[in-house]
Amino acid sequence: MIKLVLLAVSSLLISVVGQAQTVAANEKAPNEITIGLIPGGNPEVLKTQSVELAKELQAKIGLPVNIYISKNYAGLVDAMKSKKVDFAFFTSSTYVFAEQQANAKVLLKKVWNAPFYYSTIIVPAKSKIKKLEDLKGKTIAFVDEQSSSGYLYPKVALQKKHIDDKSFKQVIFSGNHKASIELLEQKKVDAAAVFSDDEKGTQGAWIHFGNGKDKYRSIWMSAPIPNDPFCVRQDFYEEYPKITHTLMFAMIDIMDQAKDKNAYSEILGTQTLMPATSKQYDPVKEMVKALNIELKP
Repeated sequence: MIKLVLLAVSSLLISVVGQAQTVAANEKAPNEITIGLIPGGNPEVLKTQSVELAKELQAKIGLPVNIYISKNYAGLVDAMKSKKVDFAFFTSSTYVFAEQQANAKVLLKKVWNAPFYYSTIIVPAKSKIKKLEDLKGKTIAFVDEQSSSGYLYPKVALQKKHIDDKSFKQVIFSGNHKASIELLEQKKVDAAAVFSDDEKGTQGAWIHFGNGKDKYRSIWMSAPIPNDPFCVRQDFYEEYPKITHTLMFAMIDIMDQAKDKNAYSEILGTQTLMPATSKQYDPVKEMVKALNIELKP
């Protein structure tokens, strides 16, 4: 049986109620494990995949597994800080705050097409918008103020062109990449800042969530961004190091053994999970510092 418990506006705790193997009697273990997620892509698919992932992890590690879907980026950092979650998938920029404020320790990172992804600003293929300067006076969709590809990286590029949020007719924060693409398809915005899987813009949010490969084109592409990290609370890691590593390897095994690499695409990526270190996110930390960004609820 699956139990869904609403925690706050749009926040969700998914608990798999069922039998799990017990860990070894002499092994120190928590009563349950909670993994936190951000609804950055397709929220409905994320919920479905969360239930299945919780079941599979529970069977592998022998402990009850809950999935906590935060209402926004800042909420997940708060959830780890207040110990509502033990592990979490953050965006690269949100991880910077999680490390500072919630003692997050990076363990792994997702892989889609490569260990990195990109931010891009796209417009309809027939749009007269050709370059960043043409966005002045237009309506643009961003994802979230803490989204790496959906706001922060584009913000740096726009600032270099002396374009800020006041330069636009309207700025809309959609909450996730799927919603940004929907706004573009509904012609409610002139442009959208979303993720791209590769630097040529052949795959990205407009392919994953949109209706046509040739409907949009990129007017700007970022430098490579480290993929989303999977983290653990430092105090949890210190108290349960063996359980932490068991969960890590269970997640890697699930991806490596999956016949369908898209089975958990909203959570784990589409290729594999790779070991990661804090140092790999130094460029993101430098960007956050340069922009003097604060984590807003």
